[in-house]
Amino acid sequence: MLTFIIRRLVLMVPMLIMLSIISFTIIQLPPGDYLSTYIQRLEAMGQRFNEAEVLALKRQYGLDQPMYVQYLKWMQTVFNGTFGRSFLWQMTVAEVLSTRLPMTIILSFASLIVVWAMAIPIAIISATRHNTLVDYFFTFIGFIGLASPSFLLALVLGWLLYQVSGTMITGLYSQEYVNAPWSVAKFLNLMSNVWFPVIIIGIGGTAGLIRTLRATLLDELGKPYVTTARAKGLSETQLLVKYPIRIAMNPVFSTIGWILPGLINGGVIVGIVLNLQTIGPVLMRATLSQDMYLAGSIVLILSALTIVGTFISDILLAWLDPRIRYGAS
Repeated sequence: MLTFIIRRLVLMVPMLIMLSIISFTIIQLPPGDYLSTYIQRLEAMGQRFNEAEVLALKRQYGLDQPMYVQYLKWMQTVFNGTFGRSFLWQMTVAEVLSTRLPMTIILSFASLIVVWAMAIPIAIISATRHNTLVDYFFTFIGFIGLASPSFLLALVLGWLLYQVSGTMITGLYSQEYVNAPWSVAKFLNLMSNVWFPVIIIGIGGTAGLIRTLRATLLDELGKPYVTTARAKGLSETQLLVKYPIRIAMNPVFSTIGWILPGLINGGVIVGIVLNLQTIGPVLMRATLSQDMYLAGSIVLILSALTIVGTFISDILLAWLDPRIRYGAS
């Protein structure tokens, strides 16, 4: 098992380097840059720039250098933890994300817990009661969850909540706590608001996981070893926990690699709709303004989350099914 983990850790290094190159290249692909967008905005307001002033601004922002030089300088800032300087916010990327990234991670993990806590028992109940009213009901709910965009659910459920209770949930904090220092009151205020976006972001993942786990568990329940275990007198609870559920959990663990960044990506529009203090709205603004260091850093962080999630998936799958680590040896 230790050899398996070390091998995966070693493979993560070149993958992260390759992803950093791809991330920086993708951000640079659209025509123009932050400076051209900035100049167009100022010229629309009546300000004019001559060629010398434009060249001076390019030199100031470091945009007059070749792309590979800009990449190497950016990687230096990645290694020292600043991730470059945001043109839009006029501060380092680390400072821009210092408050929003922790909130995004907390929101994502809370959503992941909600997804698993809801999807796993529902899928087990649905599979063990196949073709019953309970199974049809959860299947219908699952299809609704898959078909409904998260931002639409946020709008509809937010409106219903306002109609019923008169409470409008926008943001993770009430207005008086947005810029207030951390305190018990601010934490309690966060807890009173965070449940709504957690449920909204988690609904899509819950519906998808229910369908996947239900299908896998149904396949396992139909195999001969289940019939043999029943014939030997094993109770249904012991049978489910010891064999089919354990094997059916493989897709659950194997999807962690894309669930982690998926929760953040899926929350971009939800974050804008609900005015959440997460990196989703920041990513949108950085992309629209072509703030390459900020947008590239966020894309790199999401890519790193994918790799970390895949690494966690590998470890959990190897622990769950020893054949995987032996096959990889």
